[in-house]
Amino acid sequence: MGTKIWSYSYLCFLLNILVLSALFRICLAYNDSESKLSAFFVFGDSLVDPGNNNRLDNIAKYNVWPNGIDFPGGLPTGRYTNGRTAVDISAQGLGFKNFIPAYNNPATVGETVFHGVNYASGGSGILDKSGYIFGQRICMNDQLANFAKTRQYIISSIGTDAATELFSNAIFAVGMGANDFLVNYYTPVLSILEQTLIPPEVFVDAMISEYRPQLTKLYEMGARKFVIQNVPPIGCVPLERDLNHLWVGDSCVTSMNDAAMLFNAKLKTLVSELNSNLVGSKFVYADLYYIASDIIENYQSYGLENYNSACCRQLGQYGGLGLCGPTAKVCSDRSKYFFWDAVHPTEAVNLIVAKRLLDGDSKDIYPINIRQLCTDTDIGL
Repeated sequence: MGTKIWSYSYLCFLLNILVLSALFRICLAYNDSESKLSAFFVFGDSLVDPGNNNRLDNIAKYNVWPNGIDFPGGLPTGRYTNGRTAVDISAQGLGFKNFIPAYNNPATVGETVFHGVNYASGGSGILDKSGYIFGQRICMNDQLANFAKTRQYIISSIGTDAATELFSNAIFAVGMGANDFLVNYYTPVLSILEQTLIPPEVFVDAMISEYRPQLTKLYEMGARKFVIQNVPPIGCVPLERDLNHLWVGDSCVTSMNDAAMLFNAKLKTLVSELNSNLVGSKFVYADLYYIASDIIENYQSYGLENYNSACCRQLGQYGGLGLCGPTAKVCSDRSKYFFWDAVHPTEAVNLIVAKRLLDGDSKDIYPINIRQLCTDTDIGL
C-alpha cells in the first residue's frame, strides 16, 4: 500500500515538472519572433529598486507620497522616483506585460518568477559596508544569495534543462557602484579620515576586486546575457551640489566625477575581460555616465527646463538636503526636471535613458544594445 502511495506521489511530481516545463517553453515560443528573451533579472541600487526596501528597517524608504505620483495608479511603490524606473520602461519596451516584481514582495512567488525578479535595493553597493548609514539594505552579495534561492526554485519547478535554457535566454541587468562612493567613500563628515588615508585609485581597485567574483558568480549560476551599467556623474546630483556649494559654486563636484570615471574605465576593462574569459557569455557595457552627462549638458534639446535642482525638495539651494516625502514641495511640471529628488532622476529622464539603452549606438551601450543582445544567438549554455 505504501509503495502505491509513493508511486502515485512521485508520478504527480513528475507530471508537475512536465507541465511547468511545457508552460515555460510555450511562453518562450510566444515571445518576440526575433527574440528568445525569457526573463529579466535585475540587480542594483535605488535607481532600479521597485520596493524591496519597503519591508526593511531603513531610514531612506520611498514608499510614501509624493513618490510614485506619476506611476500607474498614482501611489508610492517604493521606487525612488515620481514614476517608472529605467528598468520598468526597458522591460515594457522588450514586451513584458508586467513590471519585473520585487524579490521582497510576498506576491513574488510561483510562476511569476519565471519571467524575472528584481533584487535591487536602495542604498546598496558592491561593498557590503556601503549605505550603512541608512540601516538595512540588500548589498550585492546578498542580492546574489537571493537570486540563488530563486534559481533553485526554478530548477526544482521545471527541471535543470528547462531552467538552463531560461537563464541562458534571460537578461541580467546589474547597476552598482554609485553608493560605494556616495554613502561610503564620500559619506559627509564620517568618511573624511578614509579619504585622507585611502586614495580614490585604491578604493576603486577594491570595488573592482569585489565586483569581478560577484559577476562571475552570476555566470556560474547560469547567466549568459549581461547588461552592466556604470556609475553616472554623481558629482552633479543636487545633494552634492548643495554639500559642496561653497567650494564648487554652481558646478558639479569634479573630484567625485573623476572618481566615477576612474571606476568606469576599470569597469569597462573588466567587462572586456569577462567577455574573453567566460565562455558563451555576452557582457555589454551601459554607459550611464555618458548618457546622463549628455542630457545635463543639452537638457533643453531634450525638452527639460531644469538640470541641477530637485523637483521634490526640502532644503538647500538645489533641493539636495532632505528626503522626498509628505512635507516636501513638488515642482509643478515634473516632466521638465532632470532630478526628482536629491539624487534620483525623474521618469522623464528614465524614459530617455531606457530608450538609449534599448536601441542606442555604441557610445551609449557597447558593443551592442539591449535589443540586439536579446536576439544574439551566439550564446552558450
